[in-house]
Amino acid sequence: MPTTVILGAGIIGLSTAYYLSTSSSPTDHTIHIVDSSPALFASASGKAAGFLAADWFAASSASLGRLSFDLHKQLAEEHGGREKWGYSPSVSYSLESTKGVEKGEDWLSAGASRASVVSQGREGTSGPVWLTHTGKLRQISQGDTTAQVDPLRLCEFLLAQCKSRGVQLHHPANATKILTTDSALTGIQITHSPTQETLDLACDSLVLACGAWTTLAYRTLFPSSSRAPHISSLAGHSVVLKSAKWSGTPEEEANGCHAVFTTHPSGFSPEIFSRVGGDIWLGGLNDSSLSLPELATGVKIDRDSIKTLVDVGKWLCGDEVEVLREGLCHRPVTKTGVPFVGKIDEQNLGEGIKGRVFVASGHGPWGISLSLGTGKVVSELVVGKETSADISLLGRL
Repeated sequence: MPTTVILGAGIIGLSTAYYLSTSSSPTDHTIHIVDSSPALFASASGKAAGFLAADWFAASSASLGRLSFDLHKQLAEEHGGREKWGYSPSVSYSLESTKGVEKGEDWLSAGASRASVVSQGREGTSGPVWLTHTGKLRQISQGDTTAQVDPLRLCEFLLAQCKSRGVQLHHPANATKILTTDSALTGIQITHSPTQETLDLACDSLVLACGAWTTLAYRTLFPSSSRAPHISSLAGHSVVLKSAKWSGTPEEEANGCHAVFTTHPSGFSPEIFSRVGGDIWLGGLNDSSLSLPELATGVKIDRDSIKTLVDVGKWLCGDEVEVLREGLCHRPVTKTGVPFVGKIDEQNLGEGIKGRVFVASGHGPWGISLSLGTGKVVSELVVGKETSADISLLGRL
């Protein structure tokens, strides 16, 4: 019986397990998920905005982006996504001028607005009811190409589905070394954090989907590897707000959710999203100097950053906004802005190791949007099927 071990119980790892378990029964494929964090969804998978787009991607990711957007819609239609994880079409706007870059994957590292990758737009629209800022708005998407989810609730749904299909979760636990027979990968040894007890898991295929911790996990398991995926971290603070103008009533949500992208006079590019249920997510304040903690639960929120975001929330939505939650998450990024999704060549594993090792990480600000598509194509790679999206440019070391 084939056995797949997935490192990382975030939205990419769960999406992979979901589609892998969909295509096989518990009796013909064993699937393990291993996650080191004491609390699941403690980083981007649980604290990101949850904005989805169909066609806001450069050529390298365009096929995956379209597939993933369609899968998000399909999943919501089949499982009541609006009620279970707040899936909703979303209309997007650019407010005033936005710091622009050429369309591509590098707008995040350039400190630009996400809206800068969208060329078309329509000025003079009224915008969302919760936006009190009186600047000029440009509508840049309709609800048929952008949407919104609550990523935490989506992750909880995916995890429940995976468990119901026999997927085994090991948490909190670390993958400490690979097991081989005649240089061939045969298993993974994991250590459960509370007890320090070790467990050997059989493994035919290994998937590393550890977000910003992917390179660390790869180096731990393959210390003599000549080349490793270079996934680094970009930290970002966020707040979830409550506004009297967006309370989550059916009347307010009848026309879907909204996204607004702008550039603040202080120099960064805020992003603000209304979500089903009456909350408003605000972020865009990133800090590349914040180091990656050993565990996702080890982040330390900077009070000045939160104050800046709350002030921006009042600037955009009025002084009556209330802070519901504060967040700091580390998003996995690559130097080029292009995610890594693909199989590692055996010659790069080191020490003559032979085995099926896959990496799915580096999605940056698009992790939620690209999650289901990534999980789908990685599951197809694992079972040897042709992928549903063109990922030929996404697996280069």
